Amino acid sequence: MTRDSAFSVPSVDATGLPTHGGDLAAAAARFGWPAEEWLDLSTGINPYAYPVPELAPELWHRLPDASAEHDLIAAACTCYGVTRPSHMVAGPGSQALIQWLPYLVPVSRVTIVGLTYGEHAAAWAAAGHHVDVREDEYVDPGSRVVVVVNPNNPDGRRLDPDGLAALGDALARRGGLVVVDEAFADVAPELSLADRVGPGVVVLRSFGKFFGLAGLRLGFAICMPPLAGELRRAVGPWAVSGPALAVATQALSDEDWIIQMRRRLAADAIALDAVLAEAGLMVTGGTDLFRLVSAPRAWALYEHLGSRGILTRPFASAPRLLRFGLPGGTAGRERLRRALGEWG
Repeated sequence: MTRDSAFSVPSVDATGLPTHGGDLAAAAARFGWPAEEWLDLSTGINPYAYPVPELAPELWHRLPDASAEHDLIAAACTCYGVTRPSHMVAGPGSQALIQWLPYLVPVSRVTIVGLTYGEHAAAWAAAGHHVDVREDEYVDPGSRVVVVVNPNNPDGRRLDPDGLAALGDALARRGGLVVVDEAFADVAPELSLADRVGPGVVVLRSFGKFFGLAGLRLGFAICMPPLAGELRRAVGPWAVSGPALAVATQALSDEDWIIQMRRRLAADAIALDAVLAEAGLMVTGGTDLFRLVSAPRAWALYEHLGSRGILTRPFASAPRLLRFGLPGGTAGRERLRRALGEWG
């Protein structure tokens, strides 16, 4: 099978811009920098990864057992404030759950509140739903499903959790639901509905972004039965690897690390703001894991930084916007400052 077969995921869209962050191989091919020399600011992944513990060799040789998954679910419930383990479903990344969920819901009208993570619209459309992406908070009264990201990617928009819970109740009365993607809620836990799921609310959580271990591939759906049971059957047995179960169980239970990391990320985000402001860039939103800037020539700035081995995230549908992840310390910020200083 060739790399450009029907099973490949395209890394760029029709404009030649990347469809997602983090593809260093494509960036290396485009700009000529070796992958290991990039400063990758194209994702919202924590640059300070949770320290992976030494793992027992048998975790690599055996199928994961049920007790290990039970321990993971217990740790995730405590971390996210979920009282019923039966509401928690673990999958191989929140992306897998995003793709499965639309097939478990009757075909209907779906409102995606954008500009936001593009895979939501793609997944619901692929499952045959009628998808309407609205770049505001207006919800089509004919929609039975509403999808939001809170806080939002890429602009950091924050939606009131009480309002979302009320929307879920209203949708449930006509057999619908609100799907709340909380991929970045680890840095804004006050926004989470994880402890308030009901018949009309599904919450998605990503492990890899806040803990800086995106390659581990782990995500959670939090929802009521019977949907939780249908999702478990959809992802199938052994959906999460043994090593991932062990690492994530420890990380989700490490309350001191979580508290300290929230403080560190908040300080780093402020420091990034200063670098961007010095370059005359207007920060229009973001979270403590990324910042969004508005610039008249954002695509050209993306190319300029790419030519210097710094990868950011442009948006084909919003040519004035550019997202910057955290540089991960003084050296990264200074490299970014120098490159921005050369921009004219």
